[in-house]
Amino acid sequence: MRKLASIQRIKALDPIAGADAIERATVLGWQLVVKKGEFKVGELCVYCEVDCLMPDEPNFEFLKPRGMRIKTVRLRGQISQGICFPLSILPVGFDVQEDVDCTTVLGITKYEPPIPACLNGVAKGAFPSFIPKTDETRVQVLQNLLDQYKGEACYVTEKLDGSSVTFYVNNREFGVCTRNLELVEDPENTIWKIARELDISDKLRAIGMNIAIQGEVIGEGVQGNPLKLRGQTVRFFNVFDIDRREHSSFDKLKDLIRGLSLEMVPIVAPDYKLENDINAIVMMATRKSLVCPDAWAEGIVIRPLIECRDPVIGRVSFKAINPEFLLKSGQ
Repeated sequence: MRKLASIQRIKALDPIAGADAIERATVLGWQLVVKKGEFKVGELCVYCEVDCLMPDEPNFEFLKPRGMRIKTVRLRGQISQGICFPLSILPVGFDVQEDVDCTTVLGITKYEPPIPACLNGVAKGAFPSFIPKTDETRVQVLQNLLDQYKGEACYVTEKLDGSSVTFYVNNREFGVCTRNLELVEDPENTIWKIARELDISDKLRAIGMNIAIQGEVIGEGVQGNPLKLRGQTVRFFNVFDIDRREHSSFDKLKDLIRGLSLEMVPIVAPDYKLENDINAIVMMATRKSLVCPDAWAEGIVIRPLIECRDPVIGRVSFKAINPEFLLKSGQ
């Protein structure tokens, strides 16, 4: 689970050109703006990530104009992601240790963008327990992973700004899911329309195995359609073998999606040696979209060419979000 708020150490403090009252702090792999003199290098603080929804309390009153939400901002030319607070905001008696999660104790929740009306169908039930949900950890909190997998042969895909969707066949039953729910078949629901238009049910059944494919619905009516598409479509990024409980590696993923006459998400780099450098990876994510060259890409996703699992984080797969995209989209 993502630690929205946790106790972290100030790794570095650096000046910001032309700024006397603020400086740049480094926490984990994040860079953010703090008041000059408020923190010292090596000191512990409460770090709250982008997407935190803070409670309506005096300590966080300054966030009211932003709807109590922590967003990516640019201050004096410096991109700032997250906010550092002194340890004094924690309840008396809280056990202060580095990397401890304090999201719940501070009453912080995660901002979730509303599901577009065209995708929000009638729930058949919760998301199926036999399929992993689509979720990627941000590279800024994965320094240990980069240390371990430096030089690993990986592939990089564009992260599309849309809405997550899963199609599956399990024991001949076809299912359609949003990020958190399975949907009742509905002729007016966009995801079901896409399933019918692309004949996904019959295509998956023809494979002859219990399988799920996962992708991103993009286009008109979805997240403001930043890629300026007409209509709606889906681009795929995961194939999951339900019986074996494993994702397909890159070559098999490409072959299966192509064999189904479906489209993958754009491939940024088909053979990338993983760098042990968070800033370099974020710079790689700071790019225009391969779908629409006039628009900022949301970011990138990096995975090994051969699927592997890590004992700490599970599947080795992570994302880097484009800070320019976050600024433009108000996130």
